[in-house]
Amino acid sequence: MVAEDSTREALDFLEAFALEKKIDSATHAQRAQAAREELASRGSWTPTFDELEHGARMAWRNNARCIGRLFWPSLKVRDLRHISEPSEVYRALLEHLDTATNAGKIQPFLTVFAPATSEGSAVRIWNHQLLSYAGYEQPDGTILGDPKNVAFTRHALALGWRGEGIRFDLLPLIIQKRGCEPVLFPPPHTQTLEVSLKHPSLPWFPDLGLKWYAVPILSDMRLRLGGLDFPAAPFNGWYMGTEIGSRDLGDEARYDMLPAVAEKMGIDCGTDSLWKDRALVELNAAVIFSFEESGVRIVDHHRASSEFMEFAAREMKAGRAVSAEWSWIVPPMSGSATPVFHKLWENSLQLPDYLPQPHAWDCF
Repeated sequence: MVAEDSTREALDFLEAFALEKKIDSATHAQRAQAAREELASRGSWTPTFDELEHGARMAWRNNARCIGRLFWPSLKVRDLRHISEPSEVYRALLEHLDTATNAGKIQPFLTVFAPATSEGSAVRIWNHQLLSYAGYEQPDGTILGDPKNVAFTRHALALGWRGEGIRFDLLPLIIQKRGCEPVLFPPPHTQTLEVSLKHPSLPWFPDLGLKWYAVPILSDMRLRLGGLDFPAAPFNGWYMGTEIGSRDLGDEARYDMLPAVAEKMGIDCGTDSLWKDRALVELNAAVIFSFEESGVRIVDHHRASSEFMEFAAREMKAGRAVSAEWSWIVPPMSGSATPVFHKLWENSLQLPDYLPQPHAWDCF
């Protein structure tokens, strides 16, 4: 028997879909009844492509941690619900990378694979993002590369992967079908656009050897839609500069580049109490400059904040509440100089949404 809350989710979603797509009441009633009958007979239901597409866009619109939601109607959706074989998933992920990258003109894109059943996930992508860099544990306890990816790197090595052992070493993809062993696939070098960082006025900046990939494609979250879970549903927008400059490269627990930048700038970290701030500004300036010069779509945190306020205004006009997690919406640099800082956002779960799920290696 299907759970009552799942049925309620399905009917609530179909009602919202009908309202937003201006579907007449008779057509909606017929569709809702068909979903009820399907749920009663087999414990699940199958959204049409239009329902899946709009539901995925609603999920982006509802995600409390995303500042870039103004563009939710532009999300392109690819329906691959019939696919769960790792080799087919891998080929589709390479296509996703090509389509999303779009020669630098990044476009929001989602690929939806087989949904979960009563037995659990049909297929999982182990990677947190399709693109990321390895983190190698060194004998002295330090990390070469990205400390965030130490656990995943350890699993990849155990499955037989051998990287180059460098700071920016693109990780392989690991895909697992329910009831089967995880399958290791090569890093998608050909499909990966990377941007080498330089600075508009600091000629020594390239000596730091920094770079980052162009497209952030989240691949370990589940799409929750109408009482259904899609555990393999990689999706992307484009980067806000501070995600790379302040967090990926600047955080002490990540690449921790602020001391090196400050040293190259000639700042005395012992006497200048604002050395981190000065280095952080220039690191972020390098990210924005490099992406723009390379023709790769990116947004700075001031513009992103203004766009979020426009999104919030549009949602209010449409009669929808805006859920936002303050610590994620406020940029990690110059927060109080952005309009999103000065509002106490309500953080409440609204479905559909993209939700966290346990690591795949802990589930199968």
